[in-house]
Amino acid sequence: MDKKETDDAVFFVKSSTSATDLGAAVAHAVYAKKHVTLRAIGAGAINQAVKAIPIAQGYAGSRGHRLAMRPAFFTARVPEGEVSGLSFVVFDESA
Repeated sequence: MDKKETDDAVFFVKSSTSATDLGAAVAHAVYAKKHVTLRAIGAGAINQAVKAIPIAQGYAGSRGHRLAMRPAFFTARVPEGEVSGLSFVVFDESA
């Protein structure tokens, strides 16, 4: 299946990311039928990403969307070597 680059919404989450703002961005991406992925490295960033998903459900639920999430590990190369992080694929179960 070929996907266009514009069909993807990839959010790189930091520990300083606002979970509320990220949740709103995820909800808007779901409204636009984009493939949503949150990528986080470190405990603080993972915490913000996990909090953003139910916040997005709160926004999207009132419009009839039911969000689900599939977590996965990923490895990123940084100047110091490689680090592992968590990737959260968010999708609309009602679609």
